[in-house]
Amino acid sequence: QVQLVESGGGLVRAGGSLRLSCAASGSIFSGATLGWYRRAPGKEREWVATITSRPTTNYADSVKGRFTISRDNSKNTVYLQMNSLKPEDTAVYYCNCVYRGTWYWGQGTQVTVSA
Repeated sequence: QVQLVESGGGLVRAGGSLRLSCAASGSIFSGATLGWYRRAPGKEREWVATITSRPTTNYADSVKGRFTISRDNSKNTVYLQMNSLKPEDTAVYYCNCVYRGTWYWGQGTQVTVSA
């Protein structure tokens, strides 16, 4: 069983930065694909970024050039550095781990960007 715990959310002004962290339990971390998703108020959950075990990274167009996903396998932690934040980035951000076809989710952390 894998447990994911996010941290680092909060309130920030537009143009500011935040770094989200997601700590994982379990021994599968280094071989897993990790990602971040978000759900804005009244909207469906959307994919934000992914990092594979190689690692290779991919980003949604809406965050490309502003967000950076990274991982530290020695700490079983994945990060999301968010710069140049916009009010439309306001959402609950969820950490995701996929290993051998099984998906795991964290509980989410709130990010609020004020204008």
